Amino acid sequence: MVNLPLRISFQQTTKTAPYLCTMLSISNRGNRMPPSPIRKLVPYAEAAKKRGTKVYHLNIGQPDIETPQQILDAVRNSDFKVLEYSHSAGNESYRKKLTEYYSRAGINVSPNEIIVTTGGSEAILFGFMSCLDAGDEVIIPEPFYANYNGFAVEADIVVKPISSNIESGFALPPIEEFEKVITSKTKAIVICNPNNPTGYLYSREEMEILKKIIVKHSLYLFSDEAYREFCYEGVHFSAMHLTDVDEHVVLMDTISKRYSACGGRIGALVTKNKAVLQTVMKFAQARLSPPSFAQILAEAAVDLPANYFEKTKAEYKLRRDTIIKRLNDIPGVFCPNPGGAFYAIARLPIDDADMFCQWLLESFSYQNKTIMLAPASGFYGTSGLGKNEVRLAYVLNVDAINSAMDCLGKALEEYPGRTVET
Repeated sequence: MVNLPLRISFQQTTKTAPYLCTMLSISNRGNRMPPSPIRKLVPYAEAAKKRGTKVYHLNIGQPDIETPQQILDAVRNSDFKVLEYSHSAGNESYRKKLTEYYSRAGINVSPNEIIVTTGGSEAILFGFMSCLDAGDEVIIPEPFYANYNGFAVEADIVVKPISSNIESGFALPPIEEFEKVITSKTKAIVICNPNNPTGYLYSREEMEILKKIIVKHSLYLFSDEAYREFCYEGVHFSAMHLTDVDEHVVLMDTISKRYSACGGRIGALVTKNKAVLQTVMKFAQARLSPPSFAQILAEAAVDLPANYFEKTKAEYKLRRDTIIKRLNDIPGVFCPNPGGAFYAIARLPIDDADMFCQWLLESFSYQNKTIMLAPASGFYGTSGLGKNEVRLAYVLNVDAINSAMDCLGKALEEYPGRTVET
């Protein structure tokens, strides 16, 4: 038998050609996923830097305070033969240590009521996916942390915003505003306390109002408390301090801002609701384990000196006082005094914050310097709100803040879209 060479006719190739041209598509979820209002201007900032312009980053909550040497050394000095998976809930030694940390904050929990997560982000996502079905709704006072929108898209749930306003300093909206949007699909309320992006610190009285709502309507209360240590007026009142609602409360937490360890990606989901814990654990098992080195770092952080937070809080308060005064001294600018965290939202005399923030990076410099801000529209769920507002993160030292405010004042004098006369 003779083996003949394989021949493919022109007709055969043309018949298969259409299959080669089939267009691939992106998922509806991917198309709905919002871009980060904090990071979307990064290409413009990079271009400005390449031109030789110094950019003051007030757009993102990346502290310049050094990560404590003691906790970095714990990682450097760790000694093991194999970098193993940890328990899916996190190292038991770390969870035990966390109970000491929470006890100092007046929160009494056991190690079995804590699941260590890959950053606070995973705690939020696990909470959403464990407690809500596709199409269910969460109520969030706006402006809110922009990534809540992204997590909602990932979990296929719906955010129902209720508006707070800059005139009240972004206080909790009245109970009637919550009642207006509650439906049969409403399953939870989300708060961030102290708040990102506004810096507002919810009072005990406001937390008790939320308690009434979640009890009346059988809702979960998701409480993001990433900035617990940074309260400048008043005292932090945790959702875990509320009485007789243990089954309702889910605490989401992170070491990122507390210890200036954003890259560690270690958070925690804390609740006394056993059904929620069992469900979250299944998601935790599916991702195997949280980062091992960062758990070592976070465990060591619990043993930092008692005055560690006193020093860092005093530094942030100085920065807050500096930036708020400088902002309100600029003609046409209004910024309420935030009670906590290290963010503020300011109203500027401009027509469009997105355009203004891009203009700052593309077309403006003062003494070869400019600033990067986050347009506040990305922190609202209601279209059209925040158009003339920006979020500022006072994570730079006082000298840098003053230089940045010099730039902002000069920019507002020159900006073509200014809406208020100087």
